[in-house]
Amino acid sequence: MNTIESQARTGVVLAAVAVVQFMVSLDLSVVNVGLPEIAAGLGFGAVGLTWVIHAYALTFGGLLLLGGKAADRYGRRPVLLAGLVLFGLASLAGGFAVEPGHLVAARALQGVGAAALAPAALALLATTFPAGRARVRAFGVWSATNAAGAALGVLIGGLLTEYAGWRWVMFVNVPMAAVALALAWRGVPARPAPAPGRRPDVVGAVLATAGMSLLVFGIVRTEQYAWTSSVTLATLGGAVALLAAFVLVERTTTREPLIRLGLFANRSVVGANVYSLLSGAAMAASFYFLSLYLQRVLGNGPALAGLQFLPVALGVIAGSVLAVKLGYRFAPRTLLVAGGLVTASGMAWFGMISPDGGFVTDILGPSIVAGIGFGIGLGPLVALATTGVAAHESGTASGLLNSSRQLGAALGLAALGSAAHQRSGPAATAAALSDGYAFGLTLGAVLLAGAVLVALTVLPWSRRPTQAERAEARPRADLSKEGRSA
Repeated sequence: MNTIESQARTGVVLAAVAVVQFMVSLDLSVVNVGLPEIAAGLGFGAVGLTWVIHAYALTFGGLLLLGGKAADRYGRRPVLLAGLVLFGLASLAGGFAVEPGHLVAARALQGVGAAALAPAALALLATTFPAGRARVRAFGVWSATNAAGAALGVLIGGLLTEYAGWRWVMFVNVPMAAVALALAWRGVPARPAPAPGRRPDVVGAVLATAGMSLLVFGIVRTEQYAWTSSVTLATLGGAVALLAAFVLVERTTTREPLIRLGLFANRSVVGANVYSLLSGAAMAASFYFLSLYLQRVLGNGPALAGLQFLPVALGVIAGSVLAVKLGYRFAPRTLLVAGGLVTASGMAWFGMISPDGGFVTDILGPSIVAGIGFGIGLGPLVALATTGVAAHESGTASGLLNSSRQLGAALGLAALGSAAHQRSGPAATAAALSDGYAFGLTLGAVLLAGAVLVALTVLPWSRRPTQAERAEARPRADLSKEGRSA
């Protein structure tokens, strides 16, 4: 294959991965603004409604390790294609839901599909762009589409809910899945699958997913049962027992473990995943609180509320582009710390919202600050999470990173949502609701500060790019000018 054909092929791979990441990120937030309409349309209760989000985040996060292991064992292309088909069909089924259980089940199936395709796509990205300027640029595109999907999901969800109906927040995934399927079918080479080894540990996957689901369920129900009640303690105790059983199974199974525990000896892997867990918890909860604040406190409709998330999306994209440029000069760890501090500042600013506030005075400024900071850290986080990982474990490492982010989102929404609800109390006045949302957003800033502390203490000091790598990063026009001068 000549250079032009090779570049065209890698370009199609990058496009396929970008569409996949945009789609799975979009699906985490696209339903947020539509939740009131979904509740009215299908008859959800206040607590049951949160499971429209939790069902996706939990199956997505809980099965990502199994998805990553499957991608490593059976090949990235077939796992990616299968995940896209399942995701598209589940989205179609969710759009036709007529009862709450139907929609929750469809969202859970979406999570299963996403758990297969997301780690396969990220592993393809890591192996297609192994080093140099192309890798920095590819991860910059990935981080921009990842962030844009999460941020634009609120805007798209608001517009669809108001002008087309809430069902279209599910239907919108179908054409995207079809486009990604066509790109992957054409651009991802059909390489022979790796040599077969032991079968993946399905029991471990079930234990991990059940443990995390029970943990989130217990936290969500603290709105109904106190933290010290026997019901809550029993639920959380059962979750801990399931997760402990998962670790035991991973250490003793005769099958291929979901994750080799020795991988946690890699400080980059550990630090990046803890950072991802904390930042994912903060950002998912913030999107939820801001969506409710804009609609329930400021009285905006779904379309306007979605439009008011646009500064966050633009800020994240700008931060991702900036991270690519800074990535040629600074180590990933430095960018991660800087991005985390900027995001925490924006989140603390969000914590100052008031019942008589407005978009310009309370939302616009912190949206830009938090968006830029979050965008700066996304690409470096992925690079650090796969640093020092063998090629045959790239799918596992990718699944682990996505898993920590999605589980962080589920736990963050459950814990911070419960704290905000308790702060608001039974009163549904604008002042009470605003006070609860502000408290939850402030707690998000605390979580991001913790993520920065993890980056400073756990992540290893990484070198700055060498002079040769900087030379590679210079614009081609400059290089050609030097060639002509020579």
